[in-house]
Amino acid sequence: MLTDSPDGVLFDASQFGFSPGVKDAQPAKRASKTPRIGADEYAERLPYARVLVDTPVPHLDRLFDYAVLKDQDSDAVPGARVRVVFGGRRVNGYIVERAADCDPEVTPRPLTTVYSPLPVLSAEVLRLSEAVAERYAGTLADVVKSAVAPRVARIEKEPWPGPVALPVVCPKTQAWAASWAPEDPDAWLTSALLAGESPRAVVSVTPGDVVAQAVSRDQASPDDAQYRLEGWAVRLATAAAATLAAGRGSVLVVPDARDLDTLSKALDAVVGQHAYARLSADDGPSPRYRSFLEVVTGQRRIVVGTRSAAFAPVWDLGLVAMWDDHDDSHVEQRAPYHHAREVLLLRAQESGCAAIFASFARSSEAQRLVETGWARELAAERSLLRDHTPWVRATSDSYESERDPIFHSVRLPRLAFEVARKALETGSVLVQVARTGFIPLLRCQRCRMPARCRQCQGPLQFLGSHDPAPTCGWCGTIERAFACAECGGRQLRAGHVGAQRTVEEFGRAFPGVPLVRATGADAVHHVDAKPQLVIATPGAEPLVDGGYAAALLLDADAMLASGGLRSGENVAHRWFAAAALVRGRQDSGQVVLTGHPSPQGRALVRWDPSGLAAQELAERSEVGLPPAVRSASLTGPREVVNQFCSDMQAVDGVRAVGPTPVADGSDDAEQRWLLFFDYASGPKVTHALRRRKVLGSLRRDPKVMVRVDDPSEL
Repeated sequence: MLTDSPDGVLFDASQFGFSPGVKDAQPAKRASKTPRIGADEYAERLPYARVLVDTPVPHLDRLFDYAVLKDQDSDAVPGARVRVVFGGRRVNGYIVERAADCDPEVTPRPLTTVYSPLPVLSAEVLRLSEAVAERYAGTLADVVKSAVAPRVARIEKEPWPGPVALPVVCPKTQAWAASWAPEDPDAWLTSALLAGESPRAVVSVTPGDVVAQAVSRDQASPDDAQYRLEGWAVRLATAAAATLAAGRGSVLVVPDARDLDTLSKALDAVVGQHAYARLSADDGPSPRYRSFLEVVTGQRRIVVGTRSAAFAPVWDLGLVAMWDDHDDSHVEQRAPYHHAREVLLLRAQESGCAAIFASFARSSEAQRLVETGWARELAAERSLLRDHTPWVRATSDSYESERDPIFHSVRLPRLAFEVARKALETGSVLVQVARTGFIPLLRCQRCRMPARCRQCQGPLQFLGSHDPAPTCGWCGTIERAFACAECGGRQLRAGHVGAQRTVEEFGRAFPGVPLVRATGADAVHHVDAKPQLVIATPGAEPLVDGGYAAALLLDADAMLASGGLRSGENVAHRWFAAAALVRGRQDSGQVVLTGHPSPQGRALVRWDPSGLAAQELAERSEVGLPPAVRSASLTGPREVVNQFCSDMQAVDGVRAVGPTPVADGSDDAEQRWLLFFDYASGPKVTHALRRRKVLGSLRRDPKVMVRVDDPSEL
């Protein structure tokens, strides 16, 4: 945060190739109807408030002084949400601190409104937000938007009692702690949490359900009944319960609403539904803000939620945990595009709390935490994995290729068909496909080039068997006289087969078997454990009690051919996540992987996510790519972004790659540069990025988008 002086920030811009002495321009003074208040109406003690104003402008990323009136004195506490006049208009802000004096040359305006005395922006969350803004070269106001839940006035008016007393004893904690036995047979993790220590662990979770006596969220009576709970969710809930028993709070972050519901059910069983708060936009504004204020006031010491929950103002924080840190849903879609994993890492480093990162597979970022010694690895022994994981069979191995020589030319090889037919006798079969739609990509039969629309050059696709003519996926034009632009060919072939076409194919291959389609557009969260075929896209696979009898992972080659630095890692996570839904080998669970041999396929057959992550990290270390190093992308108009990149190359430790066009080749087209730098240089580089953004804002240059450590940019 820039607070060099109250009347303007003076920058030494010579390091960027500009002349020194560029001064921060103050916001334009416009007429305001806010009346001037005499000094006798100010609060007697600490009459001024330093306010963080909600503005995304980089050169205004600092605190501004406002006067506190006598009738606002009791409510204007640090962390309170306020409304102020700024630049001639009324905007929201937060009181950061109260002060006894201000700049003698400035007459502060009074606070327009103090909404509530509730300190919604705590000092700990403010420090965390400053660290995130510095790490991601963003503005503090942008980060705080993610940290503080949107206000609902009606909820604020409810009575808010004081905090609950700690420690809270959870009677079933010791019994539930047995769920950690596969990965932690010596109970190192739960013992350390119960003792008030701060262990750090990266966990490769062993697949499987936990069958126990649990109370459903929907049950009105407290009578226990048999329920199946996801094993990973019980592990995280038990860790939170152990932390609570030691008198400390926890923050548990999951990628999406389905995982949130899964973890909530486990928390219901382990700590009870009144011991934690849910923070998710999917719950609606009022429930979300009520839960947020319960955390602010200390009534809830366990928080579970999606990415914004990483900032939850939990009292006496003792544990931060994340499920599946590789998932793209953890990346904030608003500036500065921070990753919830890095937020939790910064928080653990700042507060000294425990940290757990768990998943079925393992990201290269988590592997780096293990190899640098920051966290301890927890994984089950190989002998235990053989029983609890399904038997993974690849159609590309030598034995199967001899039995089925044409397996490469068919979508459903003989092995996959036989395994599915056998498994349908005892349960459901999962079929994972790469894409939604019917045939989402068409190619020329002669030259195999993608078929393009003559109007907009968009991809041609078949929408269904009822429509024989290809349709443009961009403009919707129906192409009834296709001619390939490369070779003139007029015949089309399928480039990819989607879920809708797969449903028709399997309906013909398995007549009389019920079919379920689960995609992002047709979400199905749970299916019965009866014989049926479930066609699902990656990430949309429904849960089934007791696990699937088998899974078929189709379109492996198409998924691996998507390109990008992380495509192989992404595909491996999708495969491990789908295979983890299948029964273990001791219960005759099988997974069939189609396609050509690949490192990801071999890791799945061995069920070795840590080995694959170590291989990925080693390969990227050799060529200097993330996460072995840090990165930043600069995107903007040609001349502006080139100058921006040139200025950043003057900073020691920065390696620039580019530019690459992101639009058509006109003079004002946008370009992208990639910057790479090591972790030791990270703070210096991101600080320079922030200052360069401030300088560009002062000069009113066209905007350059800066995204730091964003996996989607590589």
